Parts: sequence; structure tokens; C-alpha cells
Amino acid sequence: MTEFRQAADVAEGFHAEVIAPLVGEVDYAAGLLGWGSDVLGYDTVRSTDHGWGPRLVVLVDADEVERVRKAVDDGLPDEYAGYPVRFGWDSYEPRHHVTVTTVEDWLRGQLGFDASQGIGIDDWLVTPQQQLLGVVAGRVYADDGRLAPVRDALAWYPDQIWRWMLACQWSRIAQEEAFVQRTHEVGDELGSRVVAARLVRDLMRLALLQARTYAPYSKWLGTAFARLGHPDGLDVALAGAVAAESYADREQALVTAYELVARRHNALGITDELDPAPRPYFSRPAQVLLAERFADACLATVSDPQLKSYGLIGSIDQSVDNTDVLSNPAAFRKLVSVYR
Repeated sequence: MTEFRQAADVAEGFHAEVIAPLVGEVDYAAGLLGWGSDVLGYDTVRSTDHGWGPRLVVLVDADEVERVRKAVDDGLPDEYAGYPVRFGWDSYEPRHHVTVTTVEDWLRGQLGFDASQGIGIDDWLVTPQQQLLGVVAGRVYADDGRLAPVRDALAWYPDQIWRWMLACQWSRIAQEEAFVQRTHEVGDELGSRVVAARLVRDLMRLALLQARTYAPYSKWLGTAFARLGHPDGLDVALAGAVAAESYADREQALVTAYELVARRHNALGITDELDPAPRPYFSRPAQVLLAERFADACLATVSDPQLKSYGLIGSIDQSVDNTDVLSNPAAFRKLVSVYR
């Protein structure tokens, strides 16, 4: 059995030894980009049983696409580094996965628009973070200058959009933080646990936003969150909230987490400092953060009139939770109408 190497390392040799000679003496860019855990650097031995193998995106000028594509089709070996070069999975028939195209066409296929021609507010808001990661997270092995400017432009949200998204994420927490106690109060322990788990996910996504780090799709959300590093113990508090057997332990873990993300907010210095201590939910016996305080403070720093006109409906990742939408540019681009 071939000793496992992560796909990014396999692709590096695949590019140098196989693809670069086939491309020939033309300007191009190439990298491990687009879909897959291997683009994020999360692939393991388990990944090799499903849609995994030597692959690359090769970006050339429009008048070179057909020539380079034919050279690749004709010249690829059957195997590289012990792995089949032509592979399939589920209903996908085996084929090679070296995509030869232009940067403009590849961006339209990945994002639903050509980001090399500029990125509008609506483009940012309807493009899932996983799709952005497909552009900026993978390893690049050659670049004549056509890819780096796009990756730089998409590396993170503009400041005003980031602040607005922080406000929207705090608002999501504010909407449900009191429900953990209320569901428990009527004897709905399962409901209380479900709400707590939803809040844990929203707090993880908030922490990623605060760290200016794109969130991958759900399978890798915990991995991305863990890689932030949590010397303040936020990860421990969130794990405690999910594992808690009693309401009292559940609430205590959550309010600990609330205080920690509130302190992280204050450390950003983007608003006046806010009291991070938990407090009662008005006259009800629930301990919460009253997270709307943080939503309002973030929103107050947003001066862009277009963003302010949207209220707190959030970006696509904050308002849509369906893979068939989030992974399909033809579907998620339709949501531009929500913001117009």
C-alpha cells in the first residue's frame, strides 16, 4: 500500500514532473484549487477512498486552452505516486481531474462571477465561504501573475462588510440565547440541547469571523475552529455546553463561552468596550449575554448605506443552510435579488 501523503504534496510533484512539461513554454498558473478537503489541507488516509487523487487546475490564456487541454489529455500517465490519475466516485465515472481553462472561466464556475473584474458588495454576500476557500486556501505551484491578485482580493472581507457580518452573527446568538432555559422550563430537554448546540455552532462561526478566518462547510467547521487555537478555553466551554447532562451545566458552559467571545470582541477594538459579564434575561430565570448589545455596537460602526439598508439578515452563510444551494453557483447567485 502506498504510504499516505497529503494531496497538496502529491500535487506538487504531479505538477513538476507531469503537468509542467505537458503545458510547455507558455505562461500559466496552476494549483490545487476548488472542491475537496485536500484543498483545505484536511485530507487524511480516509480521504483516499472518495474523490481523491492527483489533480490540478491549470489556468492559461484563452487561445491556449484547447492546445494545453489536448496535451494533458494525451500525455497523462495512468498512475502517479502510486495513485490512479483517472478516478471516480459514487456516480462519477473515472476520468482525470486536471482542469485546463482560463482564470475568468474558472472563477465563474467556482464563484458564479469573475472576481478578476472586481467584487461588489452583493458578490461578497451571496458567495459561500467554502467557495471562497476554494480560491484562496489551496496550494499554488506556478503563477505568472494571473492568480495572485485574485487570491489577494478574496483573502478576506472588506472592513465594512466584516463589521456588518459580525453584527449579524451576534444577532443570531441574541435571537436564541434565552431559549435554552425556556425549553428546559417546559420539560423539553431535547429541545434545550438542540438550541444549545445551535448556539455552539454560531459561537464557533463568530470566533472564526473575529479571527478573520473563512468557515468551511459543516464537516470541517470544528477542524477550522480548533486550528484557531484557544488559550482562553473557549473550545473547552463549547464542548462542555454540548456534552452537559443537566440544564445547569449547559447554561454555565454557555455563559462561560459568551463571556469569552465578548472579551475577544473587546480585544478587536472596533467598538467601545462592552461589559462581557452574563446577566439575567430581563425578569426570566435565564443567564445570557444579551448579545444584541454587541450586534448594535457593531452595526453602529457600519457607515455604508447599502449594508445598513439590509438590516441584520446576514450573508448567505448566515441565512442559508442547504448544501444544494451553498455548493451550486447557479443557485446561490440567484440570491443576489435578496440584496437588491
